Formats: sequence, structure tokens, C-alpha cells
Amino acid sequence: MQHALDIFISEHRVGTITNLGSDHNAFVFDPTYVADRNRPIVSLGFLDADQELLEPGRPPQVRLLPFFANLLPEGHLRKYLAQRAHVNQKRDFPLLWLLGGDLPGAVVARHPDGTTVPPADDDEVVAQEIEDDPSVLKFSLAGVQLKFSAIRDSEGGLTIPVHGRGGTWIAKLPSSTYPLVPENEYTMLTFARRVAIDVPAIGLIDSSEIANVPPEVRTDLGQAMYIKRFDRDGDRRIHIEDFAQIFRQYPADKYKNVSYANMLSGIWQTMGQDETAEFVRRLVFSMAIGNADMHLKNWSVIYRDGRTPTLAPAYDYVSTIVYIPDDKLALTIARTKEWRQISEERLERFARRASVPRGIVLEAAREMVDRVRTELPHLNDAELVPRRFVDMIEAHIAQIPLFSRRAIVTGLETVNEPPPSAPVEIS
Repeated sequence: MQHALDIFISEHRVGTITNLGSDHNAFVFDPTYVADRNRPIVSLGFLDADQELLEPGRPPQVRLLPFFANLLPEGHLRKYLAQRAHVNQKRDFPLLWLLGGDLPGAVVARHPDGTTVPPADDDEVVAQEIEDDPSVLKFSLAGVQLKFSAIRDSEGGLTIPVHGRGGTWIAKLPSSTYPLVPENEYTMLTFARRVAIDVPAIGLIDSSEIANVPPEVRTDLGQAMYIKRFDRDGDRRIHIEDFAQIFRQYPADKYKNVSYANMLSGIWQTMGQDETAEFVRRLVFSMAIGNADMHLKNWSVIYRDGRTPTLAPAYDYVSTIVYIPDDKLALTIARTKEWRQISEERLERFARRASVPRGIVLEAAREMVDRVRTELPHLNDAELVPRRFVDMIEAHIAQIPLFSRRAIVTGLETVNEPPPSAPVEIS
């Protein structure tokens, strides 16, 4: 039996996904949306160089097209939500149906006749008792970390709303594998704000103090971090998309197929010089803190007016090298993922590959290097992470030629000569 979901950007109907009997999922644009020259953008991945709509592509089986697949959670969170709702975690369509009322950005997925569940039949997707059960959470926050959409009260407390829908904050719970991940992320985002990167409001709270956390979720592991959702403004939904959606990559391929040069080139072509420079600054900052997890899904674009893309506020900044010291960059920069090979010469090659003027890249990189050097003594002002974390980050920075005062270039590699007084998937 076929099922269908209408797809909206806020209240603008943009198309329909039909789940065929073979479990292929066919998406088509609505003719009215296609004809509207002032239509809101669904994804840069659906546009050609002239900003005209492309054909969505062949219907995939089991999965949705990459844009929609990336709206759904990954890993433990996906498994958890699917188990709670008794749906097959491998199938994208029933998860989109279940979570379609509270997806990232302004995307909404609804049944055409307004029902929130399909008819009860042999291929039932979401049973009525699941829809009526307040303990089943029906929200989607893309990513692998166990996290919940939350409401924050005037006194700073957090509550997971019934069904998980409607929150304007994200509560990110601590990891049982890696210690102090919320404190690490809070510290790195605070540091990012000090170097003039746009960071949403953030805070820390003891996990046990978050109300309505499902009983099977551990709340005895310490503090959770909460962060303001930049895709919500009260009841208004603001459209966003990550770079896996832009490049039509499935979540499992977020470390593959696309380089930072591809991202830089796309930003230069679609967003211009200011956003290009900001991308470089953020990339250099991520290198400084040893964040090896800046894959495609940890960079997003926001459409504040529905049509104009700019870089979204920063998120998921964690120093991964304090947990995995031999970690490498998530994506390549001019054919390398090695921190020790990131020099100004490498960035020049990076600019050439992206067809971006080298001056824009180098000026932005130098600007962030100076900011990091100036603010580094304040990295752990709140003393939320152990001193050894700070020592590891300082030693890491000292190994990157871009951050050294002098660098000796030998062939294609750069050997760092530090100044005399220089200090020697996590989320």
C-alpha cells in the first residue's frame, strides 16, 4: 500500500514524498512551488548554477533522498527513537512520518489529509497506541549524540516536553565513553565566542535536574550542555541545512567524497566574500582546538529570510584530540588531513583548488591565528576541563606551522620551527 507525505517549508508546500510498495521513496516538487519565482529555498543541492530547480533524482529504496535522510537522527538517537516508536530504524520513511512535525529547520512532513498516523493495516507504520503514548518522543535532531529538544523556564531549568516537540533549546547529555564532553564543548564554544565566532546561547546543567528525561536514559553521568536552537524563534521556524544536504551526501558519507576546498568553493560562489572569509576563520579555529570532527553535518547554512544563505551559528565544537591524540582532520585540505602540514603554503593551494582569491583565505586565516594567540590564555577561565586538556591543546597548536612564528618550507611539506617560548565521533 502506498503512503505519502506532503513536504512544507514552514507553510509553503514544496512537494510530496510517496512511499511505493517496493519501499522506494519518490519525491516530486509541487508545480505551484516550481512556478513561484519567490519560492523559499529547500536546499542549495536542488539548485543548479543559475539557481534553477534540478530534478530531485531517482527514488532510492529504503532510504529517502539525501536531503531528507539528513533530517533524521543517526546512531544511538535514531535507534532509541525507532525502538520507542516500534518502527524499523533502517527505513527512513516511517521515521520521517513519525518525526515530521519537529524536524530541523523549517521542513515539515505531513500526511495529505492531515492525519498524524497512517491507517491501521497489515503494513502499519506507526500504530495509534504509539501516537497516543506521551512517553514516545517525536522530534528529530540530526546527529549521533543522545540529545533532546527542551524548554527552558525563567529560572534556568530544562524540561523535555511531551512527545519531545516544541522545544527551543537542545539538551546534550554526557557520554559514558568520553569524560566531560559537555564541559569540553561548552569551553570550546565559549572560546569561539571570545574570538568573535557567532555562537548561540549555551549553558550547563546537571543531567539529573532535567525534567521528563525518559526513565531508561542515564542521568547520573554529570552535567549536560544546553544550546539555543538557531532554527527556532519562538513559534517561528527558520530554515537551515547542513553541508551533507547541500552536497547530496548521506549521513554515513559525511567524512567522504567532499573536501574543505569543495565547501570553500561553494560558499564563494553562492554566499560571497564575507561568508568565505568567515568559513576560513572557523576552519582555522577548529584546527586550533584540535576538533577532528568537523565533517559535513557540523557545518550549516541558515536562510533567515527564506532565500539568502549565510553560515549558521557555530555548534558541535569539541576538542577531540584530548580523547584521541592521533586524530586527523575530518576532511582534506589540499590533499592532507595532517595537522602538521597546515601552513600558509598549504592554504594557498587550498585557495587555488577552490578558485578563491588567495588574499581572502590568507587574510582570514592570519586574522584567526592572531585572535587565537591573544585569547588562548583565557581558554579555560571557567576551569571546567582539566589542565591536561589545555596542555594537550597548547602542544597541538605548537605543532601546526600556520600558528608558529616561523616556518621552514621544504618541498611540499612544512616543518615547524616554534618560537623560543612556545609551549611544547566524540559528540
